[in-house]
Amino acid sequence: QGFAVPFRSALTSLVYPLQQLVSTPTRLIQAARESVSNYAGLVAENRRLREEQLVLSTRLMKFATLEQENIRLRGLLETSFKVGEQMQIAEVLSVNLFPYEQVLVLNKGARFGAHVGQPVFGATGVVGQIVRVTPVSAEVLLISDGNHGIPVQVNRNGLRTVAIGTGQLDQLALPYLNGSADIQPGDLLVTSGMGGVFPPGYPVATVTDTSAQGSPFAKVVATPVARLDRLREVLLVWSKSDPVPRAPEPPSAALGGTAHAEASAADSHDTRTR
Repeated sequence: QGFAVPFRSALTSLVYPLQQLVSTPTRLIQAARESVSNYAGLVAENRRLREEQLVLSTRLMKFATLEQENIRLRGLLETSFKVGEQMQIAEVLSVNLFPYEQVLVLNKGARFGAHVGQPVFGATGVVGQIVRVTPVSAEVLLISDGNHGIPVQVNRNGLRTVAIGTGQLDQLALPYLNGSADIQPGDLLVTSGMGGVFPPGYPVATVTDTSAQGSPFAKVVATPVARLDRLREVLLVWSKSDPVPRAPEPPSAALGGTAHAEASAADSHDTRTR
């Protein structure tokens, strides 16, 4: 027994390295499995976090869009209080900027009371006037169009003239002022009310350049106040003397009314035949 203990100890010392050597692949395989499992978990978590980030980024973009839309609508609402006439918001469906014509297409037409000659405003100033209507849409000739003219006056001193479109969105011309006219860069041009189309006193453009150039007439250039190429919504304006526009009835209501009328006519016919 005294010999067995040292022998067992020596044998254990001899076998232990062999056991370690034999078990090493198993440990390595287990460690590799754990590493692969951890890596797969990290990859899955990374993918999940990226997806969450994408969702949150999309929501933030949507919130930013809604915020900008609210700002635009608040601007239009404030304009509606300033104007005081009857009005209705319309959405811009398309912008057609041809060399021979610059128009907006709106989603409101004759069914909503829109009519040819009707003035159209943006949140910051005059946009143009309606030149064509269908039952469900309207085309607005922009004040920048070469065929459009609008009576204006200098807000500073009341000097009256006409602002003519040049075919450029950021430029109007005032060709009917003499060289000594009291007008200068920075002057605000507002509607004068002459002609009866646009109500008086609403911003049209800001004078950016004036020069006489030795001519009896001054060369005056102005920039529209409204951003004509960035409009999303506009205001259709009716004068106080115009009837209040009514939105069309929903199709179901219209069909119901037709059916009711037909039923009444049928009852009347049956009564007469009896």
